[in-house]
Amino acid sequence: MNPVPPGRRGRLPLSLRRRPVPWERPRPTWREARPAVIAQALKRALARPSGNWYVVGASRALRADRPLARTVAGQEVVVWRGADGRPVGGPGICPHLGAPLRDSPVRCGTLVCHWHGLALDGGPSAGWSPLPVHDDGVLVWVRLDEAGGEAPLDAPVVAPRPERARALTAVYTGLGVCETEDVMANRLDPWHGAWFHPYSFVDLTVVGSPDGAGADDAFTVDVSFKVAGRLVVPVRAVFTAPEPRTVVMHITEGEGRGSVVETHATPLGPDERGRPRTAVVEAVMAASDRPGFAVARRAAPLLRPLVRAAAGRLWRDDLAYAERRWRLRSTGRFPG
Repeated sequence: MNPVPPGRRGRLPLSLRRRPVPWERPRPTWREARPAVIAQALKRALARPSGNWYVVGASRALRADRPLARTVAGQEVVVWRGADGRPVGGPGICPHLGAPLRDSPVRCGTLVCHWHGLALDGGPSAGWSPLPVHDDGVLVWVRLDEAGGEAPLDAPVVAPRPERARALTAVYTGLGVCETEDVMANRLDPWHGAWFHPYSFVDLTVVGSPDGAGADDAFTVDVSFKVAGRLVVPVRAVFTAPEPRTVVMHITEGEGRGSVVETHATPLGPDERGRPRTAVVEAVMAASDRPGFAVARRAAPLLRPLVRAAAGRLWRDDLAYAERRWRLRSTGRFPG
């Protein structure tokens, strides 16, 4: 890869692939994608502290008239904005007669149960106890100490991000029948990108992988994002796992340097057949020092659906693999 030199950032960041290679012709990467390297990176990620924080959804999903609701680790949770605008939340089961609070409206910062009118302002009331909630400006988190079983932290572990005021953000959510570790394992295997997603990535080379011996526990990848035809955008990306349910990709060289893609795996609980379900909540935070990027930020309402659609296409494929990985693991047929 040849990242864009600082002196040329004012020009278009596109490159023209000299000789497109048929999908089946690139150099195989299966020898480099050693199962032990991926498994050890996953093991280290799962051992990191989370402080019992789980991603619920996008900050933009917190509306003034209804709560953001999700089942997290088998527990129904609702989150809404109180009268002062700060997020509050707690169990999604009404303590009176068990009505689903997810279906209840919010009025002037108070959640009013639609079954018998129990009003909740975010403080303890009638046997209902609030849960710690954190809004980082892009995502909303809830802390479930009983489910997490770790020493609690005051705030979730969040990797460095671009300044929110100069970033274009979009959040995609997908659901899969698998466990969180299957999603994490997928993201900690960068070698599969060009093979499994040829419609998005080309010329992918993993130039650095973790050995577990040092603090730099990261995968470094040179890759080109496809734009149209032979036009591509080459970048260098670094993948890290700051906590057991998150993998972060930082663009460190090339166009969009400083941009971040966070992939969060939130356990939901079993489905009607007892199979585990996991939500993939992916936050894209695109940044650029190009003057024209301000136009993109102003067009964010139009661009966000496109960003979510691109993420959805990738995760349609990757969740299918994560689900297969879980099925193989659950029946003792997963290699290794």
